[in-house]
Amino acid sequence: MSKFLVLYRAPVSARELMASITPEQAQAGMQAWMGWAEKAGDAVVDLGAPLGEGATIGDGGNDQATGFSILEADSQDAAEQLLSDHPHLHTPGASIAVHEFLAMPGM
Repeated sequence: MSKFLVLYRAPVSARELMASITPEQAQAGMQAWMGWAEKAGDAVVDLGAPLGEGATIGDGGNDQATGFSILEADSQDAAEQLLSDHPHLHTPGASIAVHEFLAMPGM
């Protein structure tokens, strides 16, 4: 089994998104996330959290990561399958990046 970092991306920051929804929308969103987490089961190592606005150090692009999770799966494809119906994808303009944790040589 491998671990995967899941980065949730959106055109608006998590802070802006959370400030712009009603309590009912927030509750419905949380229920959708918890439903997904229950369906994914033991693959969810860390459900994660929303992220505040970040900073880019170096010459890289401006990546608007709005949250993260850590999953465990047999392969990259299996991790992607776990995320195929994730509620984050219902946010307009949202995407999900999946990165496998690699072993550090010599460690």
